[in-house]
Amino acid sequence: MTAAKPAARRYALLLALWDSDYARKAYGGYHNVFVSALGGDGGGGERWDCFRVIGGEFPAAEDLASYDGFVVSGSPRDAHGDEPWVRRLCALLRTLHAMRKRVLGVCFGHQVLCRALGGTVRRARSGWDVGVRKVTFVQGHDDLAGLLPPPFLDDDELPRSASIIEVHQDEVWEIPPTARVLAYSEKTRVEAFAVGEHALGIQGHPEYTVDILHNLIDRLTDQNDIQRSVGEEARRTAAETGGPDRAFWTALCKGFLRGGGSRAIDDGCGGRLAATDAPEEVVAGRAVAAAAAASCFTGAAPMVQLACRASIN
Repeated sequence: MTAAKPAARRYALLLALWDSDYARKAYGGYHNVFVSALGGDGGGGERWDCFRVIGGEFPAAEDLASYDGFVVSGSPRDAHGDEPWVRRLCALLRTLHAMRKRVLGVCFGHQVLCRALGGTVRRARSGWDVGVRKVTFVQGHDDLAGLLPPPFLDDDELPRSASIIEVHQDEVWEIPPTARVLAYSEKTRVEAFAVGEHALGIQGHPEYTVDILHNLIDRLTDQNDIQRSVGEEARRTAAETGGPDRAFWTALCKGFLRGGGSRAIDDGCGGRLAATDAPEEVVAGRAVAAAAAASCFTGAAPMVQLACRASIN
C-alpha cells in the first residue's frame, strides 16, 4: 500500500500595502517577493494564499484553523492609526494569538502585531531609519530574565549580529506582556521580539533586496518623505556593508514559520505540551477563539492563491 503524502503546508500572506510600479514590473508584485523569499523549494509542498488587507481582503474565519502560519507585510500606513482595516487586522491577530497560530510580522507587521497583543507603537524617537542596519541579538548572557531563546533561535549557532534592510519611521516603544526582545540596533531598541513560539516581529525587511531598497529611497526622496541627505546615507550603508545578510534572515523566518517540525503548544506555565496532550481547557479555548473570530471577518473576500489585486493608482 502506498503511503499517503503529507498534507501541504498552507500559509496566508497579509499584504498591508499596494504594489509599487517597480515591484510589479520587476517581481510581479510584493506577493512574489515574499513567496520567493520565505516559501519552500517549489516542490509543491506548500500553498500560499494572498490577502490584500489594506483593501479589505481578509481570510474567512472558518479557514483560519487550516493555516500553518501567517505573514503580515510592511506598509506605508501607521500601525498605531485608526483606519478600519488596521483595527480589523488587530482583531485578526488577537484571534490568531488565542489560537496559537504562528504569525510573522515584518516592519509594519511587526508593529501592528505588537499593538494587537498589548504593546505600544509610536513615531521613532530618532526619525526615519532607511538603509542597511546591523542588528545585535540578545544572547543568553544578555538575558537578565535568564530565559531560554525560542526554538527558532538556536543560541549556540546564533551570530552576534546580522545586517538587514530598514525602511521605517515608526517603532515599538513597549513590547506586549510576556514578549521578549530578541534583537536591537543603534537606532531601534526593539528590532525583533517574540511571544512564546508562535509570534515573531521583525522591524527590518528580510524579504527585501538591495534593488528594492534603492527604488524605495528614490520614491521617498522624490515624495519629500525623507531628506536627500537621509537617502544618500542609506545608499552609503548599502554600499559599505555589501548588502543585508538576507540568506540568514530568510532562513530564520522559514524556520519560525515551519516550526522545526514541532507541534508543541504553551501550557501557560513556561512548559510545553504535545498537541495530542493538550488539556481540555486549551482545546476549548481554541474552539472559543475560532468561534469568536466570526465577528471580526464579516464579508471576507474569497482567497486568492499566489495572486493579489494590483494597486489602482
